[in-house]
Amino acid sequence: MKPASWRYPLLLLVAFAFVWTVLAVAPWYRQDWLLENVCVFLAVPLFVATAHRLRFSNAAYTLLFVFLCLHEIGAHYTYSQVPYDAWIRAASGHSLDAGLGFRRNHYDRLVHFLFGFLLLPLAVELFRARAPARGVWMFLMPVLFVEALSGFFELVEWFAAVVFGGDLGQAYLGTQGDVWDAQSDMLLALVGALLMQTLLSLVAGGTRAPGSAARAS
Repeated sequence: MKPASWRYPLLLLVAFAFVWTVLAVAPWYRQDWLLENVCVFLAVPLFVATAHRLRFSNAAYTLLFVFLCLHEIGAHYTYSQVPYDAWIRAASGHSLDAGLGFRRNHYDRLVHFLFGFLLLPLAVELFRARAPARGVWMFLMPVLFVEALSGFFELVEWFAAVVFGGDLGQAYLGTQGDVWDAQSDMLLALVGALLMQTLLSLVAGGTRAPGSAARAS
């Protein structure tokens, strides 16, 4: 089998570098932007450094790119202040928040759901390459892995809020007064991961391992 070309992943890396640079200019809260980007400063070099040992599919890299861009939008504005409703009103003349009865900014909820949904194919390919499972575990292990990452990041947010405190801690935590914010975020990540895994399994038709349909040629 001919090795997959590296051109597409490199194009995505360059595109993300451009998006990152644009959104790094004059963020609403520079200290929060720095905290939000710690995971990016760790994850992107890790993917680059290990790419020669595990090249993910073009589809998986694309979904990762989309997620990181959405995360950078949240980092630029701070998650609780992303003006998505203002953008929708400007484009359509209608308020999404008012129409759905939202009483808080839900951009963070969307990104937590997409954390599970968009990153699940990466987990599927990781387990298939490094720790292949059988039967129901083939379905469950990637989902549980993504959910564990979601829980880990909630712990990181809590720790940062305790360490930094004040406005910075609150901005990074982004609970917006919801005492169940961490649990809600983890639930949404789990729902997103389960939905994507189910879709991949349906597309595979039971003839291939879940996630194989996400591979690009």
